[in-house]
Amino acid sequence: MYGALKGELEAKLAQIRAEGLYKAERIIATPQGATIRASSGGEGVGKEVLNFCANNYLGLANDPVIRKAAQEAFSEWGYGLASVRFICGTQGLHKRLEKAVSTFLGTEDTILFSSCFDANGGVFEPLLDEDCAVITDSLNHASIIDGIRLCKAQRWIYKHGDLREVEETDPDTGKPAKGLERCLKEAAGCRIRMIATDGVFSMDGDIARLKDICDLAEKYDALVFVDDSHATGFVGKTGRGSPEYAGVMGRVDIINTTFGKALGGAAGGCVSGHKEIVEYLRQKARPYLFSNTLSPAIAAGTLKCIEMLSASTALRDKLEANTRRFREAMTTAGFDIRPGVHPICPVMLYDEKTAMKMADALLEEGIYVIGFTFPVVPRGKARIRVQISAGHSTEDIDKAVAAFTKVGRKLGLIK
Repeated sequence: MYGALKGELEAKLAQIRAEGLYKAERIIATPQGATIRASSGGEGVGKEVLNFCANNYLGLANDPVIRKAAQEAFSEWGYGLASVRFICGTQGLHKRLEKAVSTFLGTEDTILFSSCFDANGGVFEPLLDEDCAVITDSLNHASIIDGIRLCKAQRWIYKHGDLREVEETDPDTGKPAKGLERCLKEAAGCRIRMIATDGVFSMDGDIARLKDICDLAEKYDALVFVDDSHATGFVGKTGRGSPEYAGVMGRVDIINTTFGKALGGAAGGCVSGHKEIVEYLRQKARPYLFSNTLSPAIAAGTLKCIEMLSASTALRDKLEANTRRFREAMTTAGFDIRPGVHPICPVMLYDEKTAMKMADALLEEGIYVIGFTFPVVPRGKARIRVQISAGHSTEDIDKAVAAFTKVGRKLGLIK
């Protein structure tokens, strides 16, 4: 039975390797941090390297205060609930976390999910029917794309970041591409229109123009949905995310985000917004109704993280300074860095094999980064996605730039 499929998969895997697109997993033999021990396989001790590819933006994934909060929750609340929320899976911790997230983001209510992928998978289908429209940025995260596929709404896709009332030929694809306002006008007959966008786009690090998006939403009576996974905790003056950065807190209808990146880095996610939306999702969102409750330890650790970030902006301020230092130094060295202010710093290489070769060479220099290739990014847009952390010292930043410069010269990428 398996023979035909086995041969087909072997051929496809060989082709992926030949194209330089194979994604091999490296093993880290330490807790997550700015410095880790990593190996290319097995569970050995590995080599000590500086980690520049984790979503550990605030350096909290192994923070002792958060670890202690999680350990105490294990002792008090147990390992897990073995249940979904509405049956017998809700503890005081979960309600406290929902309230804390709502206060932090400036929303009315919050509902927890086991991941932000699940949150995105659960939010569109209950709210949007056949007579509704969802208008989505072309570079939105895979979880938004999959969540939209689950709903029955009519769909419009606008060219990434293009908010105009236009339809033009996209020079990258040769296909027609519309701006957001054009899509909103075309969807005028729909009962509900929802604009869906990432707050920060994970491959490029660019921040959505939420003020302009909210202005258009108000003009055309549309809802605004933002996945803020790569922003919550550190984007904006006090880390409240892309709505704070854009000055539109209170104008975004639905904010989905994760606890698996800056907010401690373990797992979990949420939908946060108007209380009626959250209440309805408690009744209808399938990943919420049919998935186990978030572990008490994760809930407690995330609560502690939000408490820390509410008390001080020191970590997000350090991250901002580290990001500026890296971006400026790499640009001076001659690398093609996508402009911006976010700690996602894409070093554009364009060629898939070059990206993989550079990542391997940097590992030898003690810098752990990953080459990003198709299908994670479009063909011909290969890159090294560097991610800066508040856990990095200035010496770490300078060492990374020096390693990039050394390898870049060897590969003929810079002079």
